[in-house]
Amino acid sequence: MTTDLPVLGSEPHERSDAARNRRKVLEAASRLFECHGAANVSMEAVAAEAGVGKGTLFRRFGDRASLARSVLEAHEIALQEGIIRGPAPLGPGAEPCERLYAFGRAYLGFLERHSDLILAAEFGSPGLRLVSPVYAVYRTHVTLLLQQAGIDGHADYLADVLLAPLSASTFRYHRDVRGLSMERLEADYQDLCRRVLDS
Repeated sequence: MTTDLPVLGSEPHERSDAARNRRKVLEAASRLFECHGAANVSMEAVAAEAGVGKGTLFRRFGDRASLARSVLEAHEIALQEGIIRGPAPLGPGAEPCERLYAFGRAYLGFLERHSDLILAAEFGSPGLRLVSPVYAVYRTHVTLLLQQAGIDGHADYLADVLLAPLSASTFRYHRDVRGLSMERLEADYQDLCRRVLDS
């Protein structure tokens, strides 16, 4: 079933100097975003940190949201690799319900580490998450698990329902405004999955 999951990271061939500059920019942006928060880092600061011209940076990445998406991609690929080829229960080999719970735990941990970056990547584009290739990967994964668990007819809709609490903005609301712990969020997400599977 894993062949149905699209995977990020297939970059077109580029010149060695362009690839080197891209790596320098992504490493510099990653350092600055982690230290100051993605919303507080300008493109000019990234260019200076990377030692490249502003024109090079803007030509390659366009804006801060696009740069944030590029920095985030390596983290997304690592998570996807865990889903497709990693050990159970996140990876293949466990019952669908256990894999669904493991996905929720893994993605909540991902949000704990990277929600600031995700929000920066979505800046200025309401709904971008829902039409992105990244969302398509997770939606396909959750849909397949629901189908394997015996959900018929509405698995694709229910996949969207289960992914809704895993948006970065909802996660930040639960963590920052409501003050919910990671343990509480993991338990509540598992309870939501159980209710969907038992319906």
